[in-house]
Amino acid sequence: MSDRAHLIGLLLGAEEDWPRAFETLLRRVGPITQDGVTHTLATERLTIEPFRLDDPVRTELVIDRLAHWYYHPREWLKKAALVNGTYLLNSPFTFQAMEKHSAYCALVRLGLQVPPTTLVPYKNPVDNVRWAYTSEKYNQSFDLDRLADELGYPLYMKPFDGGGWRGVSRVNDRADLHRAYDESGEMLMHLQATVDYEHFARALSIGPETMVMDFRPDQPMHRRYAVSHDFLTEKAGHQAVAISRIVNAFFRWEFNSAEMLVTGDDVYPIDYANACPDVAVTSLHYYFPWAMTALVRWTTYCVVTGRRSGVDLESARYFEIADDDALDYDAKLEAYLALADDYFETDRYWEWCAEHLPHLPEQVHDWVTSEEFDRLLRDTVAATYPPHEHDEFMAHFRGLIGLWADDQAAGAPTS
Repeated sequence: MSDRAHLIGLLLGAEEDWPRAFETLLRRVGPITQDGVTHTLATERLTIEPFRLDDPVRTELVIDRLAHWYYHPREWLKKAALVNGTYLLNSPFTFQAMEKHSAYCALVRLGLQVPPTTLVPYKNPVDNVRWAYTSEKYNQSFDLDRLADELGYPLYMKPFDGGGWRGVSRVNDRADLHRAYDESGEMLMHLQATVDYEHFARALSIGPETMVMDFRPDQPMHRRYAVSHDFLTEKAGHQAVAISRIVNAFFRWEFNSAEMLVTGDDVYPIDYANACPDVAVTSLHYYFPWAMTALVRWTTYCVVTGRRSGVDLESARYFEIADDDALDYDAKLEAYLALADDYFETDRYWEWCAEHLPHLPEQVHDWVTSEEFDRLLRDTVAATYPPHEHDEFMAHFRGLIGLWADDQAAGAPTS
């Protein structure tokens, strides 16, 4: 049997830190032998150019960070998946569903604890010549105050598609409500009840791996992820991981982040769709090495094992569980999780990593503590912050990365 070379494509926007990290660590994986075949892996940063629909595609897998807003590469990804069988993180066939609204609807259908949420029509007309006629003939008048009263104050107004905290407003009273709605313009908005919560958690998921982090949205970006282990109860921690994996498997999202409010053992999903999740070293800091390790592990597993992707969501399997009155909430969650683990091949994945990538954590630790990584950090800080703040931020991130390295060396938990 001949050896095999695998090429992973990176479809990038303005990012440099994590692509450099990913490229470096993938080179450190080294050849992998499976069933007598030696596999080598390499990366290529993809460019944007005209393409024929029957052109061959050299990359077996593409990590996409661009096509959620740039249509030309999105159409190339569709062609690559349909014509060439290219594996995509994430698939453009789920982009239309990759917004808060679809995730809420799926989680509501599965019986999970989404806070009560109402979608309201646009405040301002959309840019379409048919708007005036349609609005006059079919749009029903509605009482915004009544809708808010039904949900209760305080509540949140947020765009149905979300992303980067754009347009999110806390609404404490009727004055806030009308001010936020007036400012929403052509954004389509949700009204969502809030929850008295103890923790705001953010989960980053890559394949079957999930890191749940203590998130502080009121802090500047470099301080939002607190290094806090075991900040959730055991049951809440299990739910946070399970719900993240379930919604990702349901929609076939394999590189995604999610936000949830947590009170005691109860987890309330509030944002479960991010086509381009944050993996910047300047925000993840302590958790950045884990993210790069998981991304290298999952992409390596996918290409070497020949994992195939499809566009069939198989949602009926989840709905059968949702409609089973014999199952309580916890039993349904475990049944959903079993479907998600089946999709992500979770057990096989971890067995395969133990056999073929046992050296990867040590390689990551070695690189993160090297001068090469420190140079990446310096370049990123220089590109992100004004010169008079460079020393402050270098000390901040070196301290957090150093804490991660010390914890790894000591065998301490990181989640």
